[in-house]
Amino acid sequence: MKSTLRTVPLTTAGGAAWTVRAVDGPVPEGQGDLLTTPVAATVPGEVHTDLLTAGVIPDPFDGDNEGELAWIGLTSWTYRTVFDWADDQQAVQELVAEGLDTAATVTLNGTELGRTCNQHRSYRFDVTGLLIAEGNEVVIEFASPVTTANRLSEESGLWPHTNLHPYNAIRKMASNFGWDWGPDVATVGIWRPIRIESWTGVRIDSVRPLAGLEEDRGVLDTKVALAWAEGFSTDATITVEVGGTTNQVTVPAGSTEATVTSTVDAVDRWYPRGYGDQPLYDVTVSLEADAQSDGWRGRVGFRTITMNVAPDENGGPFVLSVNGKPVYVRGANWIPDDAFVTRLNRETYESSIRDAIDGGMNLLRVWGGGIYESDDFYDVCDELGVLVWQDFLFACAAYSEEEPLRGEVEAEARQAVTRLSRHASLALWNGNNENIWGYVEWGWRAPLAGRTWGEGYYFDLLPAIVAELDPRTPYSAGSPFSYDRYIHPNDERNGTMHIWDVWNQVDYSTYRNYKPRFVSEFGFQGPPAWSTLTSVVHDQPLDPYGEQMLVHQKAFEGNLKLERGLGEHLPRWKDINDWHWTTQLNQARAVAYGIEHFRSLFPLNTGAIVWQLNDNWPVVSWAAVDGHGIRKPLWFALRRVYADRLLTVQPREDGPVVAAHNDTDVAWSTEVTVSRRSTAKSGEVLASETFALEVPARSAVLNSLPASVATAGELATEYVEVRAADGASAYWYFAEDTALKLDGDAYTAEVAGTENGYDVTVTATALAKDLALFPDRLEASARVDSGLITLSAGESHTFHVTGASTPAGALGVPVLRSANDLLT
Repeated sequence: MKSTLRTVPLTTAGGAAWTVRAVDGPVPEGQGDLLTTPVAATVPGEVHTDLLTAGVIPDPFDGDNEGELAWIGLTSWTYRTVFDWADDQQAVQELVAEGLDTAATVTLNGTELGRTCNQHRSYRFDVTGLLIAEGNEVVIEFASPVTTANRLSEESGLWPHTNLHPYNAIRKMASNFGWDWGPDVATVGIWRPIRIESWTGVRIDSVRPLAGLEEDRGVLDTKVALAWAEGFSTDATITVEVGGTTNQVTVPAGSTEATVTSTVDAVDRWYPRGYGDQPLYDVTVSLEADAQSDGWRGRVGFRTITMNVAPDENGGPFVLSVNGKPVYVRGANWIPDDAFVTRLNRETYESSIRDAIDGGMNLLRVWGGGIYESDDFYDVCDELGVLVWQDFLFACAAYSEEEPLRGEVEAEARQAVTRLSRHASLALWNGNNENIWGYVEWGWRAPLAGRTWGEGYYFDLLPAIVAELDPRTPYSAGSPFSYDRYIHPNDERNGTMHIWDVWNQVDYSTYRNYKPRFVSEFGFQGPPAWSTLTSVVHDQPLDPYGEQMLVHQKAFEGNLKLERGLGEHLPRWKDINDWHWTTQLNQARAVAYGIEHFRSLFPLNTGAIVWQLNDNWPVVSWAAVDGHGIRKPLWFALRRVYADRLLTVQPREDGPVVAAHNDTDVAWSTEVTVSRRSTAKSGEVLASETFALEVPARSAVLNSLPASVATAGELATEYVEVRAADGASAYWYFAEDTALKLDGDAYTAEVAGTENGYDVTVTATALAKDLALFPDRLEASARVDSGLITLSAGESHTFHVTGASTPAGALGVPVLRSANDLLT
């Protein structure tokens, strides 16, 4: 695809040499050279990562360095590069910055090009006539992000927000200022590519290929925005190729937008994983005008997505359907995958998204306190069939609707919708995270005193932009939301809800008190892997309430809530090793408890999005996968309860039932054996019955647990085992673990080396509950394929470990754990 547009990258990979130095601010003693002597910078990049690479600062994630390095966010920084320019006689030259973080003044050869104050949008500066043959100097001065946010907040009038800094006054990633799972590392930098573009006549400004369906045909409306050089009067021709078809339109000179409609017969439809395949079609856009040319390439998937929130006999549902098929959402909330987002790339995104897929998920919600992710993220989701719920970037705060913020909000939203609208995986645009709920219930109205708070964004501006630029994708005003202005936004009977009294206030058994139509946030905390935790926490002795441990616990009274959350489920720990295992296990059980209950309510309940999939640094948090990429016990629990077919035993008024949810297109027909067994070494089967299980496609059924099995002779020494002939299983206990009699010597383990690691085979001699292997305690690089395995007497399971050498001797506590060893 030829193009007369000339691009000169000013990135480090493109050959540009950048430096960064401090301009002013509280640079600590011993680092004063930063005010006079610059260090090498990477572009795209961030000042923290530049200083770390230069050896000027220690790792911000380690120990209590986060607080020691707070001065960086209070300092202003200047980035500088020098480049030569070969005049190409084109009519227009522009400096294009895809992302500047955040309050910046941009100059070229001493001429100020402009000032920016929005991390979430790109900028284009006209530099025609300013370039010279040798020694062009670009200087970008970034004001202190913390000082800027404080100043803007004071000027605009102090809108309510959570956390320490007024992140709602500035269009910058909110969680960069710290969150209840993330570090306060307010940074600056040229965080996305920057370049010079030189062109004549006309160029493509943006492309929005909107793919849809009309019966068996794919319909692609390709919206092409054009920019014209002053005085250029030649008509342009736009050609679009897709799916073996070629279509062309002529655009009169000066017209800023054109639409090319293409149809693809017998098109292959795109579906989320578990519902069909993910075919993607290449799209090529060519622009010709006299001797000028430009082009664009991308991919689309043909599908329709609808959102049903129409009132029904139970209130109001929340149902996403793809190509007419309702999707039961098994999802997770997604935060920026690193506190320093410029370290992310296609490989890191794919690794984390595969964590979601391997865990049985079909949707990721890009949360509103983060960023609009790079195209790599959405490309991977397109390819792997993961739906994306995309928040606009508003979270847990009130926002001014006056200028200059309003103009920035509109500009960023238009750019975001334009860029992301082509992605087949994009399932929903969501106006905000918890702000409507916050206005109703968090005491904002008094301090706002009648001022705007964001309502106009969520109900007017943003839906209008989506309707204009991406009408094929549903829009929701917020999460949680009941889709009626007269109903509490977090009402369980309507729309989406967030369940946070569990974790913050009450026992996780409270999940069963709710009958939610859809849960878009809920979760429970647990520590990261041992190797992850001890790589950054160096308290001696290691303690849940140690100084550095609390640096890596951001939730209010987080470790106290971990302790309270044990309730009657598990005993208080005896030592730090037990604390780590007990709180990880309790996190996994709490979330699994909730999801099994929600799925047993199908079709009343249509999905859940757990908080959260990932971490952005090593921390005690709600994540299923920690900051070093190690899958916590929670992840293994999610893989079980997010399986396509789930068996679970749930209480009902008339007694326990075996709930079976079949989230596949094929009927589930199997034989189920339910047994009441002894927890002792005998493993005696005290009662057993078998029944046929028949569950239609995309359906759920409830089968009463037979009375002979459902009634225990002794609550503390008996349990129910549910086994399906096809391998599905579930368990039911008559008592909490603290009252359950479990054998402390309930299994044996054997280790055998393999080509790339080792296997650990565990054989139960009595009920062995929630077996888990933690090979990272021996080698941080080790990974295990399974976890939270319950075995009845006589059963065996093999854990496969990769990335490690074979350990010498048998494995026991703290590497091999179970619930049993916490109770003896």
